Amino acid sequence: MILPVTVFGDPILRKVTPDIDKDYEGLQELIDNMFETMYNAEGVGLAAPQVGLSVRIFVVDATPMAEEEPALKDFKKAFINPHIIEKDGEEVIMEEGCLSIPFIREEVKRKDRIRMKYFDENWVEHDEVFEGYAARVLQHEYDHLDGVLFVDYATPLKKRLLKSKLTAITKGKVQPSYRIKLPKV
Repeated sequence: MILPVTVFGDPILRKVTPDIDKDYEGLQELIDNMFETMYNAEGVGLAAPQVGLSVRIFVVDATPMAEEEPALKDFKKAFINPHIIEKDGEEVIMEEGCLSIPFIREEVKRKDRIRMKYFDENWVEHDEVFEGYAARVLQHEYDHLDGVLFVDYATPLKKRLLKSKLTAITKGKVQPSYRIKLPKV
């Protein structure tokens, strides 16, 4: 089922999400719905807060980027209770966007290597190192689980310049190609 994407201004996007346990009701259905929602909106990642749930889960499918970065071929995963253990490597600036902040793209500086512990959808624990674009996508989605949005990395001047666009999103004055859920303001 395609879920509406929660947009900027909703308090759930600013909450730190708790870990879940194995008995989380409807987990596989949630993961399937998150993938379907992400594909419908043409995204490469989607975190649970973006569909209105304050739980520590996100999904990614960076396969469309495999042409530019072959390591991303078949890079489709669900991350349950992820925790970044290390960030290192070069700091790389790259433009990012977000389904919860439609029509805005900004440059964000991130480390190009991370180590993350997480469970997959079969509750198998992983401790993996990710590099390059995969590390960027994972850091972006991980930020959602800690209540951080990519616009938070903007300079104070850039934030002032974005304010009216962000307010327009909060008020529903944007029409992305996917269903959105406006904040109750």
